[in-house]
Amino acid sequence: MRFTERELTVALQGAAKTVLAAQDKDVRKGRRTPDEAWEALGKFQRFQLLDGLGDQLLPVLVALPDVEVAPGTRPTFTEAQVRSTVEEHAGVAARGLKGRVLVQARVALVTAALEALPPRADPDALIVPDHL
Repeated sequence: MRFTERELTVALQGAAKTVLAAQDKDVRKGRRTPDEAWEALGKFQRFQLLDGLGDQLLPVLVALPDVEVAPGTRPTFTEAQVRSTVEEHAGVAARGLKGRVLVQARVALVTAALEALPPRADPDALIVPDHL
């Protein structure tokens, strides 16, 4: 699937907020939102979280099959498509009980990343200012 750089960034941030929500006690208890927890992190902490997730998610997101995306909608993939792509990239690590857990966790992360994607913009609706 061909994602723009911005789409990949937003997808990665969406997955990072999901991970952060699972780790942050205040988010789990409903005292603050995942967005507030994300804003509370320092720049280096955000980098560390995104760097760790990027190694796991970006190769899978780029390797997803090409699908037609209508303007104003998000790309949709079946769970089987996501799972097969994750298993393909996990390789030998996907064997055994630990491998099944790894695949299931990555499928959940990729799904969270795909849900965070914004709807595709209509390329015909782009307006270029006259001064450009």
